[in-house]
Amino acid sequence: MATISQKPKLITIFGGNGFVGRHLVQALTKRGHRVRVACRNPNTAIHLQPLGNVGQVQAVQANLRNRASVDRAVEGADHVINLVGILYESGRQSFDAIQHFGARAVAEAARAAGAKLTHGSAIGADPESDSDYARTKALGEQAVLETVKDAVIIRPSIVFGPEDDFFNRFANMARFSPFLPLIGGGETKFQPVYVGDVAEAYARSVDGDLEGGQIYELGGPEVLSFRECLEEMLEATYRKRWFVSLPWFVARIQARILQLLPKPMLTLDQVKLLKTDNVVSEEANAAGRTLDGLGIQKHSLAAILPTYLWRYRPAGQFTRKQFL
Repeated sequence: MATISQKPKLITIFGGNGFVGRHLVQALTKRGHRVRVACRNPNTAIHLQPLGNVGQVQAVQANLRNRASVDRAVEGADHVINLVGILYESGRQSFDAIQHFGARAVAEAARAAGAKLTHGSAIGADPESDSDYARTKALGEQAVLETVKDAVIIRPSIVFGPEDDFFNRFANMARFSPFLPLIGGGETKFQPVYVGDVAEAYARSVDGDLEGGQIYELGGPEVLSFRECLEEMLEATYRKRWFVSLPWFVARIQARILQLLPKPMLTLDQVKLLKTDNVVSEEANAAGRTLDGLGIQKHSLAAILPTYLWRYRPAGQFTRKQFL
């Protein structure tokens, strides 16, 4: 449960207008902190201002590819949090530019400002990975720890919640298609973690509860296959659909076509990612660098999915008001 901070801080959040960022802003303002949301377009963060008192949440322009804007965004901050990441490349928004060199730029700016740093990464980050996403996430971690020795790294598994890009996408697909695809047979393992639990972990990093220079891995209470995740979604939306298994080579062919779209549903790099399980490591569990180790109660898919996937249910089924 959030507590009011005895000494409010100024927190700069890069990517604070995103999915996790919205929930983190709320967790920090409840603690009494001032929040500076740094994003490419400050107009996209206006909706965050009502989460705090007047003047408690401020949006500023910053682009990780523009070092001067990064320096301005962290000026005077007590703590810096970097949540910026991309799932596919677009123009100059490349994996290396954002997740590697961008991470270093934020770390260098935080060090120059004398601010503490928490860096958002992802389970599966690996400098030897075939996936550019996973490779640059790992290189970003390395750059951060080389620059700020006591930085905290947070790696969540797939994050779910009202604005997520996973369960919402497949729930919407299930409204129109009698089939749902299982890439590689749907056997890849995930440990879905609720966005509110992830935000609480970041907030506790600001509180000083996480050990500097360490990597924390965040997963929910269940380890589920890709297929089991979709089954949970179908149960929450009161739908029944057939599953179609897509061999890896078929998924690669589809991805080559779909990644040409402005907002691709699937890319070759994502297919590569799906070949590796996305669960909390034994090392993190043993060291207590997890939600359990932090004493954060984990929320299950069954408890949360119905609270926002109700809108994908067939006409005539329960509405959100009836469910609540």
